[in-house]
Amino acid sequence: MSKIQVLDQNMINIIAAGEVIERPASVVKELTENSIDSGATQIDIKIEAGGTKLISIADNGCGMEADDLERAFEPHATSKIKVSDDLNSIATLGFRGEALASIASVASVKAVSRIKESDSGNRVEIDCGDNPGAKPCSADVGTIIEVRDLFYKMPARRKFLRTVNTEMSHITEQFIRIALANIHLGFTLCHNGREIYSLSADQSIRERVAMLFSEDIAQGLIQTESNEKNMNIFALLGRPDISKTNNKLQYVFLNGRFIRDKFISHAMREAYRSFLESDRYGVVFLYIKMPFEDYDVNVHPTKTEVRFYNANLVHSQVLAVLREKLMGSDHTVGKIPTGNVPIESTQARTSKGEHKQRINDAMADFFKKHRPAQKQSDFNFSAPRLAATVPQVSNAEKPEPLHQQQDVQVNLPQRQYLQIHDSYIVTQTKQGFEIVDQHALHERILYNKLKQRVTEAGLQSQKLLLPESFQATVQQTAAFSEFTEIIEKLGLEVVSWGPKTLAVQSFPILLAKANPVEFVQDMLDVLADKGKGFDAEQLLDEVINMAACKAAIKAGDKLNEAEIEQLLADRDNCPLSGRCAHGRPTSINFTISELEKQFKRT
Repeated sequence: MSKIQVLDQNMINIIAAGEVIERPASVVKELTENSIDSGATQIDIKIEAGGTKLISIADNGCGMEADDLERAFEPHATSKIKVSDDLNSIATLGFRGEALASIASVASVKAVSRIKESDSGNRVEIDCGDNPGAKPCSADVGTIIEVRDLFYKMPARRKFLRTVNTEMSHITEQFIRIALANIHLGFTLCHNGREIYSLSADQSIRERVAMLFSEDIAQGLIQTESNEKNMNIFALLGRPDISKTNNKLQYVFLNGRFIRDKFISHAMREAYRSFLESDRYGVVFLYIKMPFEDYDVNVHPTKTEVRFYNANLVHSQVLAVLREKLMGSDHTVGKIPTGNVPIESTQARTSKGEHKQRINDAMADFFKKHRPAQKQSDFNFSAPRLAATVPQVSNAEKPEPLHQQQDVQVNLPQRQYLQIHDSYIVTQTKQGFEIVDQHALHERILYNKLKQRVTEAGLQSQKLLLPESFQATVQQTAAFSEFTEIIEKLGLEVVSWGPKTLAVQSFPILLAKANPVEFVQDMLDVLADKGKGFDAEQLLDEVINMAACKAAIKAGDKLNEAEIEQLLADRDNCPLSGRCAHGRPTSINFTISELEKQFKRT
């Protein structure tokens, strides 16, 4: 008896679904792209339970007749290509004919569609591959597809789905990519009956960025455009001060399709070189238009990976356009960029000035009445720079650095040292001399203290005089809801402050050098990014690592004598002080013999 069997078509579809339909977000992507290809101008997306219970996509596109509606759910059925030559110039988002068949093989699907020329529509209902055919029904022009109980007959696949918040964050990311690529279309996204986004057609890219992310990000963008070598490049680039801890806010679109490409990613990273620290990423919205025959999109079923026939040209063009704009722009924080962002009115600016003055007055009053009571070893370099995390007060009202206060005695051994370029400390040793990286060393010291205190009892925090609010992305809001225990362990009090807004009310004393809002935003980005693959302990360590880096003194910070002495003294009691939490060395030693070799004295 033959051992080799030909699989039935439904089993083939289920196997194919493993590549095309990874999670509910994959369904949203495939169905929404079909709606765009149908010529729709309005697409409405409704989600329940993170997409595991219901995904509904309704559009006002061209619709389908009964025969086409029935055939659309068969494998490799498509209206977008006919012959092999069509693969050389694909202009539509979909073309493989796999998505609908894959979705219908792993869920219950109901599709209703009507063409403009017909007075009635048609309906098909498919249960995990069982298609009884189309039936007439009443319907509006366009198509509505409802996908219910995804993977309900596949418990092994269903158990790999994450929490509702996590799955919804993936759906939101797919929505954002599609909405940014198609600003001429209207979109809505609702979850469990609550509207998350309502985007009108014909918005500018900057306006859409403001609605999808925040007004602060939209106002921090500078615009550039180029049209050379058969390639049109349009980009909105974030000023360095709105950079992120990951590349999640780098969006690249090729002829209306979101893509990921290593050559373009490298070009964007190189464009920001010398503007950002090595662990920061610029915010980029990049739109490329080029002939369809100059690249191949038929690389992977998800169609986010493309293959350029001249990748080096794409890299050089993107790098040149972005780098030239960044080099020629004023990156002053708070400067209103050119473009279609409305300029603040005089009244608004005056109101902000009055608000800042009220904060300054409150801070001055606070520091007159309170003195930090903690020991110097608890603060290191944070307490002398506490004013960096809150609005500035006059020099007469600022608290004295701890090493200058009368109730704190500093008796540290004197060492020969020299701070060079406000970044490195050179100190003499018995064998020669040592160069200390002040940021790396302080980062290790803070990491150890943070790790110990979080493990033992959590970080001690201090109430902010005034809560500091910010607009949060959907991913940040989901991370805020999902990782409350980690947030509390860090001594943070973050609360919901209205639609799409969070506020910081308490902040860890040990992290006083960090800006509260920037720290919380970066922390939520890390939680949203790493939370999918890390366990709780790893995730907490990742956040502590980030916290130590942000709170540590930086390269370029001028240190006084007492601060240098304290840094070197703390190192003596710091385990693993030879390397920072990222693994970089904190110091390099040179012997006299090595120095003599350089001067040809041996």
